[in-house]
Amino acid sequence: MDELIRLSAAELGRRMAAGELTSEELTRACLARIEALNPTLNAFLHVDAEGALAAARAVDARRAAGDELGPLAGVPIGVKDNYCTTDMPTTCGSRMLQGWIPPYDATVVKRLREAGLVIVGKTNMDEFAMGSSTETSFYGPTRNPWDTDRIPGGSGGGSAAAVASFMVPLAVGSDTGGSIRQPGAVTGTVGVKPTYGGVSRYGLVAMASSLDQPGPCTRSTEDAALLQAVIGGYDAHDSASLNMPVPDLIAAAQAADLTGVRIGVVTEFQGEGYERGVLERFAEAVELLRAAGAEIFEVSCPAFTYALPAYYLIQPAELSSNLARFDGMRYGLRAGDDGTHSAEQVMNLSREEGFGREAKRRIIIGTYALSAGYYDAYYGSAQKVRTLIQADFTKAFETVDVLISPTTPTVAFRIGERMSDPMSMYLADLCTIPSNMAGNASASFPCGLSDGLPVGLQVMAPPMADERLYRVGGVLERALESAWGHPLLDVLPTIDTQAVTA
Repeated sequence: MDELIRLSAAELGRRMAAGELTSEELTRACLARIEALNPTLNAFLHVDAEGALAAARAVDARRAAGDELGPLAGVPIGVKDNYCTTDMPTTCGSRMLQGWIPPYDATVVKRLREAGLVIVGKTNMDEFAMGSSTETSFYGPTRNPWDTDRIPGGSGGGSAAAVASFMVPLAVGSDTGGSIRQPGAVTGTVGVKPTYGGVSRYGLVAMASSLDQPGPCTRSTEDAALLQAVIGGYDAHDSASLNMPVPDLIAAAQAADLTGVRIGVVTEFQGEGYERGVLERFAEAVELLRAAGAEIFEVSCPAFTYALPAYYLIQPAELSSNLARFDGMRYGLRAGDDGTHSAEQVMNLSREEGFGREAKRRIIIGTYALSAGYYDAYYGSAQKVRTLIQADFTKAFETVDVLISPTTPTVAFRIGERMSDPMSMYLADLCTIPSNMAGNASASFPCGLSDGLPVGLQVMAPPMADERLYRVGGVLERALESAWGHPLLDVLPTIDTQAVTA
C-alpha cells in the first residue's frame, strides 16, 4: 500500500488503464492513509468514504465496459472547503457555514466528477481563505507533514498537507494572494495559479473576486498539467472566464530542455528578509535552469515592492463586500433569534459569533477603505499601484519569457509564531501577491530543503501563457530529481501520529 500511494497521479492513471489496478483499490488505500494521519495533520475537514468508494466502483464499471476515460479517471482527489459540493458540507473553515450543504456543485467540482476523479473529501483552510498558515480555521490548524510543529502554509494548507503526506495524489485549491503557491512551497508540492479566468470561479465561495483563482496542488509538474487540463476552460457561469482553449500543458511539462527560453530573476525578491537557506536553494536552481539551456537575466520590477500594502487594501475591500451576505438572515449561522432581538441585532450577533478574529479584522479594514471620504485615498490609490504592477510585468515580458523568484522568503514557521503579529503573517505572501494583482499565470515548484524543510521556486508567466510555467517547472523537476536521485517527497520524515492531536 505504501508504494501504491506514493505513485504519481499520471502513473496511477496508466496502471488503472492497463488493468493493473482498480480505482476502488486505490481509493481504499488513500482512505486508510487518511484515517491514520488525519487525526494528527487535520488536513481534511470532511471525508466521504462511502461516496468515494461508490464513485470509484462506478469508474471501474465504466472502464470494464470499455468506456473511453481520461488519464485521471479513478484517481482520488481532495477539494478545498470553499468549493460548493452537493454531497458534502462547504464550511470555508468558518463557524458561519458549519454544516452547510450547497444546492449545486462548483464548476471545478462538476468537471472533476465528469472526468471520473474520485472526490474523497474537503480539505481544511484558513477561514474564508484569510490567512497564510491555515491557523485561522474554526476547526483547528492543519500541520505540516515535514514537521508537525509547523504550519503547512495557507490558506490552502489542508490541500497541500494532504498531497505532501500521500493522503491523496491530487487536490484543488484557490489562490487569492498565494494560497496555492505558498502552501506548495512550504510542503514540497507543486502549486499552480493559472491565468485569471483560466479556471472557472463559479461555485467557489468568493473572497476577493478580482483576485481569486482556482488551481491544482500536486506532487509533480505532469500531474498539475493533467489536472489543470481537466478543470480549465471556458464557463459561461463565470463572467471573468476566458473564452479560449486550454493550451497544451502536458506537452509543455514534458519538454526536454529550456533552449531559447529567457528567464528573468526578479531583483526585488531577494536580500534582506530572506532566509539564507532559501536564497541558496534558489541560486542552485537558477544554475540548473541555466545548464538546461535557459538564458538568465536580472530584471527589476520596482512596483512589486508596493504590492503587499496595496493588496491588503484591495483584498479586504472586496472581501467586506462579498462577506456582507453572511448575516444570519439568508443562510449560515443565526444567533440571537429568540424573539427579544431586532433583525439588526440578530445580524450583529450572528456575525460576531460566526466570524473569527482575522475575518473581523479584514472586514473592518475593507469597510474603512471603502467608506466615504477614504475611498480615493486608500482603495483608489491601491488600484493605481495595481496598474503599476501590471505595467512592470508587461515591460519585463517584453525582454524575458518568464520571471522567477523564491516563492516565500522563509521556510515554514512554527504554529502560533505569527498569530499575534498580523504583519509578519502577511509577509509570507510577499512574493506571490504581484501575480494575483496582475492576473498572470504563476506556479511554485520544489527546489530543495533548508534545515530539513522545503523551499519553493516561483515561476511567473504572461497571461494566457500558462504552458511556460509547465515547461520551466518540468525541466527543473527532472534536473533536481536527477541530482538528488529521487523526488523531494521521498525523504519526507515519518509522521509521528502520537506527537500531537488535531
